[in-house]
Amino acid sequence: MTFVTKLDFASGDRDVLAETVQELKETLERKGAECKGPHATPSETVTVPLYKNLSAGDEFSPWRYDVYRRSMEIHGADDIARDVVGRDFPDSIHVEVEVDQKKPLGHRRD
Repeated sequence: MTFVTKLDFASGDRDVLAETVQELKETLERKGAECKGPHATPSETVTVPLYKNLSAGDEFSPWRYDVYRRSMEIHGADDIARDVVGRDFPDSIHVEVEVDQKKPLGHRRD
């Protein structure tokens, strides 16, 4: 059975995100892993209210920032995918990993 490792990246720092994901893709290609992506999704603007006191009432202007997202898939190459997942990514990048198991076409399970 083949495994597909899905990686989702999110960061408020677009440059660090783009550089990290591009470096990762180049590493995967150099090692011969089948990789799809990176795929970009539109940025999301997050608004965080800021209060002057612990109780509701007086507020500062809200803090607004953009979150940028990229996603990639690694097909097969389980040992390479395991190395990628174990990497230390910059603190400004949030990484989510999902592993799916794919059955070959025509394979029956009794």
